[in-house]
Order: sequence, then C-alpha cells, then structure tokens
Amino acid sequence: MNYPETLAWLFAQLPMYQRIGQAAYKNNLDNTLELDRYFNHPHREFKSIHIAGTNGKGSVSHMLASVLQEAGYKTGLYTSPHLKDFRERIKINGEMIPETYVTRFIETNREFFERLRPSFFEMTVAMAFRYFADCGVEIAVVETGLGGRLDSTNIVEPELSVITNISFDHTALLGGTLPEIAREKAGIIKANTPIVAGTYDPACAFVFIQKADECNAPLTFASRQWNVEKNEAGNYNVTGVNGCHYPDLACGLKGAYQRKNIPVLLEAAEILQRKGFAVHEKDIRAGLRQVIPNTGLSGRWQQLNERPLTICDTGHNEDGIREITAQLKSCTYRKLHIVFGMVNDKDISGVLSLLPADAVYYFCKASIPRSLDENRLAEQAGRYGLRGTTHPTVAEAYAAARQHAAPEDMIYIGGSTFVVAELL
Repeated sequence: MNYPETLAWLFAQLPMYQRIGQAAYKNNLDNTLELDRYFNHPHREFKSIHIAGTNGKGSVSHMLASVLQEAGYKTGLYTSPHLKDFRERIKINGEMIPETYVTRFIETNREFFERLRPSFFEMTVAMAFRYFADCGVEIAVVETGLGGRLDSTNIVEPELSVITNISFDHTALLGGTLPEIAREKAGIIKANTPIVAGTYDPACAFVFIQKADECNAPLTFASRQWNVEKNEAGNYNVTGVNGCHYPDLACGLKGAYQRKNIPVLLEAAEILQRKGFAVHEKDIRAGLRQVIPNTGLSGRWQQLNERPLTICDTGHNEDGIREITAQLKSCTYRKLHIVFGMVNDKDISGVLSLLPADAVYYFCKASIPRSLDENRLAEQAGRYGLRGTTHPTVAEAYAAARQHAAPEDMIYIGGSTFVVAELL
C-alpha cells in the first residue's frame, strides 16, 4: 500500500470517534493492553507527561513540548484530533511521523489489526508509542483523547500528570455533572506521581484532592500558584506565590484564554525542574514564544486574513465558546460575520445561548458523518435570536461570508474542530 491507500484503509476499517461518535468509544482498556503486549510495551522505553482536561489540553501539550525542545530534549508529542494531516497526531521535535513509517506499520501489522479490530484511536496510540520508542525519544508529551480513566493513553507511567480544567463536554460518555466528568479525568492520576490541576473549581476540586490522597500523589492547583496579568505590549506579567517572576512573557498563541494555560505550563515546568530536568527560564520563554514554529500547532485563535480580520478557533464547548465570545467583544470591527457548524451528538443549546445575536451567521456542515445538518443548526440557532443563511459545505459558507464582509468587518470561523479543519 502507498500512503493514501493506508489512510483509506485506516479510516474505512477502524471505528473512529471523530467521524462516527459514541459508537467508536470503548469502555475498557482490553484492546489497548493487548496492543501494548504485542508491540512489547514501547511506552516503557521513554519518559512521559500525561495531559487531560476538557479545554486547554492541546495548547498546554504543545507548549510543554516546545519548552522541552528548547531545553534540548528529543521530545515526542501525541495529540488528537488532527486538522489537515493524520500525521499531525504523532510528532518528534515538531516533525510529523513519516508517511513511510505509517505505511510500513500498517502493512506489517495489518493481519493482527484485522483480527483484534481495535478502534482508530487505540491503533494510533500504539503507533505513536512504538514510533517514539523506535526513534529514541527522551520524553513524550501525551494528550488524552476522551476522558482519562479509560483512555488508550492511560497505560503510561508518567513523570507528571496534568489536568487542565473541567467543564461540560462529551456528557453522554463522561457524565452529566462536573464531579462525574472530573472522576473520569482524575483517572490519569498515578501513585506517587505529581499532578497539576489547572483551575481550582469548588464544584469538582474535591474529586482531584480525594484521588490524589488515595494515590499519594502531590497535587497543586496552578491557578492558586500563579497570578497572570496582561501588559500593554500584549504579553503577560506572571508572578508565583513562591516569589518567582516572569515579566513580559510572550506567548505565540494569541487566544486570550491562554492566560489560564500559562500557569499550568509554569507549574509543570517547576515540577520537572525539581525532578532533575534541565529546563530553564530561557527555555520557557523561547518555548512559549516559538510554540507554533516548534510544534506546528494551528487552529487556536489563528488569523487567516487582515482585511477583513479573519480568525478561526477550534473551541467547541460552552467554556471554549464563552472565552471566544469574550475575545470577540474586545475586537474592533464594523460588522461581525460568523461561519458556524457543530456536531450532531451533543447538546448545543448552551453554546448557542452564548453567541452574539447581532452577528450575521453562515450555518454550515463539515463533511463528516457526525456533522449537524446546517438547516437543523439554523433552526435551533433561531431560538436564540441568531439569524443567517445555510450552506451545505464549509467552503461555501466561508465564500459567502467573504462576499458579504467589508474590509472593516470581521469574520470568525468555528463551532466545531472539523469546521476549522476543513477550512484550513
């Protein structure tokens, strides 16, 4: 098989949550453990940092990987989903896994996969861990896919675990209350392993405290350790309760919500330093500033055009949209145009209720089975006073927005990771 044929086989043969949703979710680690045995436990051949959370885990994963790269470590990075290329999920020092490795991995093990029938995610995690081991990675930053306790990545024995935050997302699988969701995320907490939680939320913090106590895992809440203020230059002045100070800290990711992720990064870096990793202030500064070129991260408050100002962002749940709408209000424009699409297996009422009613909407549908029909989306959005036109594809919706937007207007594209992926 060549690379396109390999991808076609992967997407056709294996259940993929991003495409079909709940039907691809496994409520056990049986396949993951069988894959791990078959590939001779590759995750034991490198150190790791394990990252979960509802929002922010992708940004924090890329930030940490960038800092470790700047510190001179050969750094693996496993994230999901991909936006444009499957290989975005598996990187070493910012370079995607080669097409030849992907093809050879599938060709060599295809018979085993067809017999075991792993999910797309299970197989991809096995590929990532084997690749990192084969390439002699020193440390890998590993992002969970969904939840934590039953996530395929949860076989790692990390140096550090991170849970960025907890909010409502994937409630059909993870639970309908914040404590229920927190318990699933807290499943990545390991015995005697430091755990950083991003935001202290009284509604669910007790879950992390209890689990950390059970595991004898030192727990810190980053939001209680670091104070972050934005300065006139658009950078951050950050002060730690321990007296550590990072004045004028520049971040290559421009979303205002990164102010919540920076304390997580700094707390994680401090713990790594105490564990003997040679991570210095210059590495932290360079890693944050260079996170996009170092890791190739895209889709986080990413500017696509200047006139009209055009921004896309992968934020897709209530907390994410709340942050985005707040930042939209801080932007200067004559009229706001929003290209918007969502998936069909979530309660979207909370998201729709947060969106600005004075914007012009271009409702669309990404080309995956999970996408919500654009007409159904427009109908539901209308209940919240959101008005606009419907378009069967992201490209047509974006073209319509471009046609109607004046140079002094603003276009925002989002609602679903897959809308942003299709646009990019």
